[in-house]
This record gives sequence, C-alpha cells and structure tokens, in this order.
Amino acid sequence: MIRYEGDIYRPPSEAYSLLIQVTIGCTHNKCTFCKMFKDKKFRVRNLEEVLEDFKWARQRYSRVERIFLCDGDALALSNRRLMPVLEHIKKNFPECERVTIYGRASDVMKKSNEELVQLREAGITMVYLGAESGSDKVLEAVNKGETRQQLIEGVQRLEAAGIKTSVTFISGLAGKDYWEEHAIATGTMISEMQPSYVGLLTLLIDPSVPMSKDIESGKMKLLTPEEVLAETLLMLKNINVEKKCVFRSNHASNYISLRGNLPDDKDKMIGMVRKAMENHDMLKDERFRAL
Repeated sequence: MIRYEGDIYRPPSEAYSLLIQVTIGCTHNKCTFCKMFKDKKFRVRNLEEVLEDFKWARQRYSRVERIFLCDGDALALSNRRLMPVLEHIKKNFPECERVTIYGRASDVMKKSNEELVQLREAGITMVYLGAESGSDKVLEAVNKGETRQQLIEGVQRLEAAGIKTSVTFISGLAGKDYWEEHAIATGTMISEMQPSYVGLLTLLIDPSVPMSKDIESGKMKLLTPEEVLAETLLMLKNINVEKKCVFRSNHASNYISLRGNLPDDKDKMIGMVRKAMENHDMLKDERFRAL
C-alpha cells in the first residue's frame, strides 16, 4: 500500500487525484495561521520509496488521470530530483492528463526559465501557491517569509513557462486593523499576477497555531461575517485582469459561495456580495464552516 506519513493535505480540486508524497512537510512551516505541517520536519523522500508507491498504485488502478505530488511545497525539489519522478509518471501512467504540485514563490525563483519549461514539458501542468495577501505588512505579520513582489514574479514566471497557477488568498487574515489594505493590495496583486485560478478562503484558526494567542490577547481582532463581505467586495473591485481567471470562493470556510470567471463575471459576483450584505440569511452558519 501507499505509505503516507502524517496527515495528508491536498487542494479541493485534487479530491480524485492519486496522492503521492515526494517530500515530507513544508520547507518554511512558520506561517502563524497554519497548522498543516507543524507536526513534521521537512525532508525529501527516498526516490526508491516514491517509485514503489507509484508501482503499488499502478498495479491496483487501471486508470489514473490526475496525480498530485505532496507535501507542502514539493516544488522545492531541484529539477534533478523531480525529473525522475515525472519521467516515471509519463512512462508508467500514459493516461495521466495532469500532474500538479504545491509550491512557494521562493521555490520558483530558484529555478531558471529553462528549468520551469523543462518541468512543464515533463508533465507539470499546475502549481498551487498560497499567497494569502497582497500586502507586505500582512505578509510580514503572519510570517509568510515571502514578499508581495516575490509572489507576483513567481506566478508570472510560471504562467510565462506555460504552467498554470492556482493562487490562494485568505479573507480576514489582516483582522480589523488592516482589512482595507489587505483587500485593496490583494485585488491589485491578482491584477498584476494574472493567474489562471484564484481561490479565496476565509480565516479559521485552530487553537494550536501562533495566531490564536494574538486573538486571545486582543492583539488581533477578527472580522465579523459582515466585515468579511465588505472586505471581499473591496477586493473584487480592485481586481482587473486581462486574461481569463477562474475565481472560486466556495470553500467550506467561506460565508457565501462565489464562482465565476474574471473579468466577465466580476459585476455578477460583486452583486452577489452586495445582496448577501443586505440579506444576512444568505450567510453560512458558523457551525458549518470548516478548514
């Protein structure tokens, strides 16, 4: 059987993908809001173990159309380490239509344009990046370890290499003090990035993460559901993309569900947010929100 170490996390859109750990944990693992990999120390899995997991899957699944390479930022691997995995997939899973991976902007910046193209030609179709916010002030506060400009450039370079990007942001991450800056800067960041996909989550904090202490002490004041809507509205107003960008805010953490393609559906989604601001019955009950 496939040997998984610790809890396994994958994007919602990878629900039906074959999940294989090529790394364990996250290279950064210091974000104050995140608990995903706190119980793991980053390491690279032995290639033989990885290939054995693929062999087990090949023997049991007649058709594997999607593969997601775990853990937190497996793109941190050098091409020298990634290419044998991708070559194995191409040879042994010829029916596979897409291979995706988590990554950080800093991972992208360490690779040349030629290396990014090499990954795309070897089968990487999309990279999931957690940008969280477009504000440097907020990024520093949550200890993201990356700047606005690094995140923008990382996404731009991936897209230029023909690798699609799915970028995640978090409503409410800046609290009451900086919500307007967070909203505007996130909207303008998306405009500059021009990603293929954007996912907007809403902040939910596990008691074990560092940010929970700031909330308990009053240093950070959480937004109300109504304030989250106001923040989302301001962010949408500041998004101006030129190419199609699939926008989704339909995660279990969100108070309302938004789905559309930017720029075509921008006004429609703004209208939905305004409607929810007037009719609070549209908001998801706190009991049903989840990470």
